[in-house]
Amino acid sequence: MRIAMFEPEIAGNVGAVMRLCACLGARLDLIEPMGFVWDDRRVRRAAMDYIDHVEVVRHAGFEAFYGTLGEGRLVLFTTKASQSAYDYTYSPDDVLLFGKESAGVPDHVVEASDAKVRLPMRSEVRSLNVATSAAIALAEALRQTGTLPR
Repeated sequence: MRIAMFEPEIAGNVGAVMRLCACLGARLDLIEPMGFVWDDRRVRRAAMDYIDHVEVVRHAGFEAFYGTLGEGRLVLFTTKASQSAYDYTYSPDDVLLFGKESAGVPDHVVEASDAKVRLPMRSEVRSLNVATSAAIALAEALRQTGTLPR
């Protein structure tokens, strides 16, 4: 299972997702450009010593990333989807994609995605934090596929 972040803008969010991936055993794909300098201390501060326990792969852009999918399905998490993430059936080689904090993903990324799902939430609010969304999504996908760490 992989988590992909499209052009992330906030170092702390990337650090939190790195820690999530380290704890649950997922690879993290970062699709550039990012909104911060990669050696930013805020990434290391959020990821802490977990940074040494996660595989992080950086991609020069969406096309470079897309070429690494192989047989994996690209599952886009978006507030614009109608299908609940809890009604979707995940596979162990899925790549769970999250858009940038300020704008999500552009249309060509939406079109390239094999599935679009949303995390249910109250209508009075706009969206969850991307790291929180990734945690909910990854835990559900791993639970469904029977690959949660014990």
